[in-house]
Amino acid sequence: MINLRTSLYIVAFAMFIYGLMGLTGPRTAVRGNLIAAAGMVVAIVATLLTPHIGDWPLIILGIGLGVLVGIPAARQVKMTAMPQMVALFNGVGGGAVALISWAEFRHSGGFAGDAAYVIVASLFATIIGALSFWGSLVAFGKLQEIVPGRPISAGRLQQPLNALLLLGAIGCAIAIGAGDHHELLIIGVLIFASVLGLVVVLPIGGADMPVVVSLLNACTGLSAAATGLALNNTAMIVAGMIVGASGSILTDQMAKAMNRSIVSIVAGGFGGQVVAVATGDSVDRTVRATSASDVAIQMAYANRVIVVPGYGMAVAQAQHVVRDLAKLLEDKGVEVTYAIHPVAGRMPGHMNVLLAEADVPYDQLKDMDDINDEFARTDVALVVGANDVTNPAARNDPSSPIHGMPILDVDHAKTVIVLKRSMNTGFAGIENQLYFDPKTSMLFGDAKTMVGKVIEELKAV
Repeated sequence: MINLRTSLYIVAFAMFIYGLMGLTGPRTAVRGNLIAAAGMVVAIVATLLTPHIGDWPLIILGIGLGVLVGIPAARQVKMTAMPQMVALFNGVGGGAVALISWAEFRHSGGFAGDAAYVIVASLFATIIGALSFWGSLVAFGKLQEIVPGRPISAGRLQQPLNALLLLGAIGCAIAIGAGDHHELLIIGVLIFASVLGLVVVLPIGGADMPVVVSLLNACTGLSAAATGLALNNTAMIVAGMIVGASGSILTDQMAKAMNRSIVSIVAGGFGGQVVAVATGDSVDRTVRATSASDVAIQMAYANRVIVVPGYGMAVAQAQHVVRDLAKLLEDKGVEVTYAIHPVAGRMPGHMNVLLAEADVPYDQLKDMDDINDEFARTDVALVVGANDVTNPAARNDPSSPIHGMPILDVDHAKTVIVLKRSMNTGFAGIENQLYFDPKTSMLFGDAKTMVGKVIEELKAV
């Protein structure tokens, strides 16, 4: 039986890694996801083969409830709400780890007789798991707009409060490690860590939520690996380390894409509130509106068009009509590509997923570093609901909160057309200088509706 379990775990790990490799591109992503999911089924089967596994009716009930809740939730969620679902599911993982640690504390009589590494790993998992759970709930609330997107902090007391809560959790953990088996101590660890998760994420603004979700995902993976170490469960160790490592790499890449350090993000991000703009400066804030017919004419006679998608496209579910527009332009001999910013949308790869859903060829999706030099040779840049990632203030205004953030050089195109519902700001809460550029025209309205009108006008050109 031991050899069988070991063999099944090896198969599961291979499927995890192979499935993760498939997620590197839209063409193989679905298959990779299914392979990784199948690997998790194999790992669960291997774990259930452990002698004296526990209460089988309770295990079956838990699996049944998970299936009943998880499948409908995943099938019914809209693409615009995918980041919220990722945050919520990630939080559930951290919460599960914290509860497992609490259960092990009770089962072992306060870790009495356990090896030091088991105690340390369990308490680490308790703190990080509880922090990830409650922090992810706040991230979910901000993305879902249940919680205000603006930073909510205690001002100068914020960092001392964070330190006090962390010290409280560590102090209770040290007392347990020193041999005190009172259950109030593990409850204290859970409470301190849970409140810490809340107060750490609340001061972070909406602009930084994608990075926060990725960071908490990495924390959940590390806590799961620690729990696997304490329980001597190889599957949890390997799966947790894969999640922790990949989440850490992704968090670092996203922070670099925003030209910000992870420390500065956790210390209190920006976004979710409108930044006051000086009215006495010399900036011309004249906005030039356009019509669907004018947009159609400009694109019909262009040699090259670059589409810049953003969260507004996701909200309007406009990816399919955008693809239809691109096909129509291509039929007229216009070259069409898509410029993808690393943090466009509300989670990594958000725009790639949406456009892949609309069957946009993968070779037309160009990363920021590959496409930026092409804007100067582009006749029309069509911005569909993208805001902060196209704001020239990141290059030109040292006082801007996003100054230094790499952006798409949309303003270098010969003509810029922006599809937007209104002049509202993006996640960072700041004015977009691109909208006042003399060569920028604003096509106001729902992106899906307005692109549809452009298509009809284009057919008549």
